[in-house]
Amino acid sequence: MDKCKHVGRLRLAQDHSIVNPHKWHCMVCNTTESVWACLSCSHVACGRYIEEHALKHFQESNHPVALEVNELYVFCYLCDDYVLNDNATGDLKLLRSTLSAIKSQNYDCTTRSGRTLRSMGTSDYLSHNNAQALLHNQDRMFTALWHRRHALMGKVFRSWFEQTPSGKRILEEEKLREAAEERRINARKRREERKRQLKEEMEKMPPRKSFRLQNQGRESSEVSLCALKMSQNLDSAIELKVTATSEEVRLKKINDSPVKRRPTVTPGVTGLRNLGNTCYMNSILQVLSHLLIFRECFLKLDLNQTQELLAAAASGKTRSSFKQHPPSAGSVFHVNKSQVKAKTSSTRRCSVSSGLSGGASNSRNMELIQPKEPSSKYISLCHELHTLFQVMWSGKWALVSPFAMLHSVWRLIPAFRGYAQQDAQEFLCELLDKVQQELETAGTKCPAFIPTSQRKLIKQVLNVVNTIFQGQLLSQVTCLVCDNKSNTIEPFWDLSLEFPERYHCNGKETTCQYPCLLTEMLAKFTETEALEGKIYACDQCNTKRRKFSSKPVILTEAQKQLMVCRLPQVLRLHLKRFRWSGRNHREKIGVHVSFDQMLNMEPYCCRECLKSVAPDCFIYDLSAVVMHHGKGFGSGHYTAYCYNSEGGFWVHCNDSKLDMCTMEDVCKAQAYILFYTQRVTQANGQCRTSCLSSSPGRQLNSEVNCSS
Repeated sequence: MDKCKHVGRLRLAQDHSIVNPHKWHCMVCNTTESVWACLSCSHVACGRYIEEHALKHFQESNHPVALEVNELYVFCYLCDDYVLNDNATGDLKLLRSTLSAIKSQNYDCTTRSGRTLRSMGTSDYLSHNNAQALLHNQDRMFTALWHRRHALMGKVFRSWFEQTPSGKRILEEEKLREAAEERRINARKRREERKRQLKEEMEKMPPRKSFRLQNQGRESSEVSLCALKMSQNLDSAIELKVTATSEEVRLKKINDSPVKRRPTVTPGVTGLRNLGNTCYMNSILQVLSHLLIFRECFLKLDLNQTQELLAAAASGKTRSSFKQHPPSAGSVFHVNKSQVKAKTSSTRRCSVSSGLSGGASNSRNMELIQPKEPSSKYISLCHELHTLFQVMWSGKWALVSPFAMLHSVWRLIPAFRGYAQQDAQEFLCELLDKVQQELETAGTKCPAFIPTSQRKLIKQVLNVVNTIFQGQLLSQVTCLVCDNKSNTIEPFWDLSLEFPERYHCNGKETTCQYPCLLTEMLAKFTETEALEGKIYACDQCNTKRRKFSSKPVILTEAQKQLMVCRLPQVLRLHLKRFRWSGRNHREKIGVHVSFDQMLNMEPYCCRECLKSVAPDCFIYDLSAVVMHHGKGFGSGHYTAYCYNSEGGFWVHCNDSKLDMCTMEDVCKAQAYILFYTQRVTQANGQCRTSCLSSSPGRQLNSEVNCSS
């Protein structure tokens, strides 16, 4: 401010403390930063960016003008601005020059005891040096005394603290930690020593043949001995038999060689033959088998044993009688030993160079054809998933004809019976629903007849199936009259995303040539939409109305918004490409959806519910993409892009044909269903919130309280 009327009326206080540098600190908090001296009295206090003691002094004494002793600024609290003008007598200019002269004097010679030399000129230079040396010696003595007193006081306080209950507890905890650390170090040293000894023993031992080669040597020796005994007793006819026997041994060695027995296909790169418009099933099965969490659960669990136990319990057999006649091992695995032996000569005569491609690109002799009936007399989708995943990830089969899986689907899900065109999204929902029902039935029916380990495994798999795709949505309705918010928690297994209105066009229009962003579709899903008309019965607006009153319910206008309040481990995004264009016709929206390998879900989540979640929990990585090729709903073809975690590459699954591809090829795909996997799981990176445990459909009229 150029001119302040309050400075013109200023009269400086007599004998002001501002002239003494020892008083350049706040009288209240004793700080030396941003010190302001009142020009109407002798009060010195800190500024508003420290503790605001100068402002409090102005509010109490109504002294408006203050000066900052370090920077020499003048501030008026009544004008709330810095002052540039001076009073008629020039007091501010004189005061600034005085303070500048005081600060230019030498006050560096100060000891730790607080003794300070007065300022002196150049004429007293020698005496000043003597005083400096004297004070330096005194300062060293004071420092030594201070350290000694500090050490003695610390020793006294430590001895006193060890006698208190809290001190004893802390000392005991420290001893336990030291003992545990010492045990860990000793155990690590023992392991390293054991490894070193085993390594030395292995280096000293001569190389040995494997168990299989030893068996081959034994068999060949037995055959040769038998041939010698027979040759001693028989004539030339027997010699022909010996020749045939040696020929069989030679063929057996060739077929059982390590080159022929090793896996010839990368695990997971196994095609599924199209059995007649079954591309929808093949694409979904490929995606589920490439989801690591889902695959590992069903590789461990086989419900066939559990169903045999339940059937035995239902027929009246006891658990002890069942132990005497356990289920055969061939019923557990779909590819039993007799079937493998019968097809050994025809399935494994392929070149080792079949490599990563898999599928039908190798040859038909690497194909496994399942029987047209389920492998077990108890029809179970869980068992068929277990068997199919075992075959696909064994690295021994390039192609599978999943007849048993298809017939099990026909029996348990009648809507997909036959060879008609089906929707992959509907099949995925029905398949997961049936799998969940089987696991719940197997875990709760006759638990006394099921072993404890099997019950625990079923419970773990059921927990994964229930939680891997499940998240929660917050449906928030806001009354536009009283601004009351009504919150409802609803579970979801996938998010069905609609296209914005400008992409609802025919293929001839130019608007469809521009891609639609996935983030734009997510923003449309979580945007606020107004409800049409006065149709909302607000609880807040109807509080004064009794429940059985004859007065009509007050209806108001409202708006609704959907937000994610709990994130699933695997996020399924269903792009609603098919819309009704007439009474009985559904057409496809052929717009390309642009999506990235990484997806951040934080903008689409409820911040109140997920405020305690780590930032990495919102990051998702692309795992699989299901595509629909064609123009109509009742026709077309399904394929899938899947990320092979074992090999670290993307593979395009087109029924029996599988090809490696790059991330650029995946991003060019016309996606129908997107699968994103959470980079950091909620168990490691998220603090559970109270609203997440609410039951589905529960009304929360107050704000959603979220606590870690």
